[in-house]
Amino acid sequence: MKLTALLDNIPRVRPFGPLEADIRALSADSRTAGPGVLFAAIRGEHADGHRFIPDAIRSGASAILAEQDVPEDFRGTWLTVKDTKAALAEAADAFYRKPSDRMLVAGVTGTNGKTTTSFILQHLINEAKGDCGLIGTVKYLTGGGQEEPASHTTPDSITLQRLLRTMTENSCVAASMEVSSHALQQRRTHSIRFDAAIFTNLTQDHLDYHGTMEDYYQAKALIASQLVEQGGPKKPALILNTDDTAGRRLAREYEGKLKIVTFGANVHADFRAAQITTTMKGTTFTLEARGRSFMVRTPFIGRFNVYNAVGALAAAWAMDLNLRQSVNALAQAPQVPGRMQSVAENKPFRVFVDYAHTPDALENALRTLKDLGPRRIITVFGCGGDRDRSKRPQMGAISEDGSSYTILTSDNPRSEDPEAILTDIRSGMRGATHETIADRRHAIERAISLAGGGDIVLIAGKGHETGQTVKGVVTPFDDVQVVRTVLRGWTLPERS
Repeated sequence: MKLTALLDNIPRVRPFGPLEADIRALSADSRTAGPGVLFAAIRGEHADGHRFIPDAIRSGASAILAEQDVPEDFRGTWLTVKDTKAALAEAADAFYRKPSDRMLVAGVTGTNGKTTTSFILQHLINEAKGDCGLIGTVKYLTGGGQEEPASHTTPDSITLQRLLRTMTENSCVAASMEVSSHALQQRRTHSIRFDAAIFTNLTQDHLDYHGTMEDYYQAKALIASQLVEQGGPKKPALILNTDDTAGRRLAREYEGKLKIVTFGANVHADFRAAQITTTMKGTTFTLEARGRSFMVRTPFIGRFNVYNAVGALAAAWAMDLNLRQSVNALAQAPQVPGRMQSVAENKPFRVFVDYAHTPDALENALRTLKDLGPRRIITVFGCGGDRDRSKRPQMGAISEDGSSYTILTSDNPRSEDPEAILTDIRSGMRGATHETIADRRHAIERAISLAGGGDIVLIAGKGHETGQTVKGVVTPFDDVQVVRTVLRGWTLPERS
């Protein structure tokens, strides 16, 4: 693509030098800069891309996109902008031929429930309209059976636009994607034109990055302001959980600015769930929506998954899917990897693997399992290193209150000492109904060895993840596979 064509998509740019270069790639990494590459200098959390401009120039980059003015001795093409993150997203949108204009796009944000909600919505669209792509924490699906491993919940703007372009080439009619607070703040989704955005909830997480809950809220709220500013023929809908304090606040702040659709269990919600019943095999509830009533069956267990399902149904309706067809399709929704995933269905006890890694998520998971009436709940969990330390004692207290017995173990310690993390968790616990086994595999083995008839074992924190990060080294580790391996060697204890 000619550089001039990209410039047409970047407002308020001050160009310097020749503008007729053929651009064959975009990059924010100086190591991949070279002839035909537009290099964008991004100010990141740990490094400033402007420091690497000389490297990109030496590699022969065809153009530099930066927030700094052109140096006096520079002889080439330089584009000065106020915000390189936004400008790069605009350039990527143009470079990949504006793929979000050619398909339905739904974004899902919130602390908990993004993955399950996006999976459910993808399934509903698949059943109603045709192939729907998926971008999120677990994997990227780009249509035609193509799949890529997920590097981030929401990848950088170049990768994001490339994935959407691949979806259009593979005849996808829509995309369902998770949108993280980091992505919103870093403008990764800037220039994507959404048809609907779902806000699930806001609870404590990522305070190591955002600092305060108010800053965290403001980051999440960027998805609403993006809908207001996105332009184009789409009339996007903001789908809000108004049982959540932050959801109600968003509804007040954007009333009259956007088409707002609310969901929850409260009587004022546009999509309201009532008469919720959960069993080991799934959940049923009554959906009151748009003056109609539906009996809904889902294969997911737990009240929190009712919110995920209703949010997806509301978004599907806002995107013009037939509501009754969506309700019927929900009954056949596939299992979401690592989200309250049942692993030991043929044993006298049950084992669930869940991604719960925040206080609210762990509390919801334990409450759901308690509602199933088990004899005991045995919980295995830890907390990630280099992340918000304040939630560690909270999660210890929640597990102690909601479990019969807790085994504390390592999650992803990253650069931290695993024992220090476990000490932080224990500081929130009072009694003797717990033990500590830092080795996660041994902790899972111990939990299953303690399980008896009617018990439930919850393995929480890592969910779908297939690796464990310790001191910068990622070692293969999959909770589900570890549980299955342990269970293959399990035999019914002999009666004494």
